[in-house]
Amino acid sequence: MKLIFIRHGDPNYENDCLTEKGKREALALAKRVKNWDITHIYCSPFGRAQETASYCLKEMNRNDATTYEWLKEFYAPIMHPHTGWKRSPWDLMPSYWTAEPKFYDKDHWFEAPVLKAAEIDIKKYYDEVCKGLDGVLAEYGYVRKDGYYQVTRHPQKEETLVFFCHLGVSYVCMSHLLGISPSVMWQSFFTAPTSVTILGSEERIEGEAGFRCQVLGDTRHLSDVGEPISSSGYFAEAFQL
Repeated sequence: MKLIFIRHGDPNYENDCLTEKGKREALALAKRVKNWDITHIYCSPFGRAQETASYCLKEMNRNDATTYEWLKEFYAPIMHPHTGWKRSPWDLMPSYWTAEPKFYDKDHWFEAPVLKAAEIDIKKYYDEVCKGLDGVLAEYGYVRKDGYYQVTRHPQKEETLVFFCHLGVSYVCMSHLLGISPSVMWQSFFTAPTSVTILGSEERIEGEAGFRCQVLGDTRHLSDVGEPISSSGYFAEAFQL
């Protein structure tokens, strides 16, 4: 099985849609995925993800995507200790988050003080996303057991599931599949708008599977048409603290 996570195009966050650049990116992406052999497509309910997916669905002459609420962007507001801004639980300053061991712990990351102070129960929210993902995988015969999956069916050909969603929630899904703290992924990885990330399953022992990241944040469809890579979500500015 292959799981493909596609981030939405360059966003207009205020209106939850794509910018003109984002539309060009989505069109280039659609040309790339046109001939993919996709088993099923899943999508976030947010407008920027829906709009990105619509270009691909039109190019593939499909209208069978399934929208799930749990694929919306992972928003658990915290008060950022350096800036005082109320934002999502990532983009913390390196000197802050690297000094807290719990951020690195896949079983206790949510106990980091700044995350415990989030406006919502961040662990419960995380578990809801993981439950949604596992529910989808179970439909295809991958049943979660501890940190791996029991395989209960073997189709004749490889199945490919595509998820149109967002940077933060895709890292939640990946952290669950790969056994990594989501905080490490939020703080240390970047995938550009319309980038393609692929996780493939490996059944090293019959009936027991795990997932491995094969491709992270690929944007060749943009480079091929000379479209610059968007830096949306990548913070290069320096704060005067």
